[in-house]
Amino acid sequence: MPLITLNGESRQLAPSVTTLSALIDALALQGKRVAIERNGEIVPRSLHATTPLLDGDALEIVVAVGGG
Repeated sequence: MPLITLNGESRQLAPSVTTLSALIDALALQGKRVAIERNGEIVPRSLHATTPLLDGDALEIVVAVGGG
């Protein structure tokens, strides 16, 4: 089970959470507009399904909120 840092907090992931897409699902963020930075680099949405989560990764996830 990878240990990552998510938005500044350590988090142990379930064994089934192996990609950024799986993390988005686990956080109930599917369908929302999110930006993910992994180890200092923005990961394009097109790569979320194939980007693995590795022990020690530092992630920042920002959810876009619309308003008017």
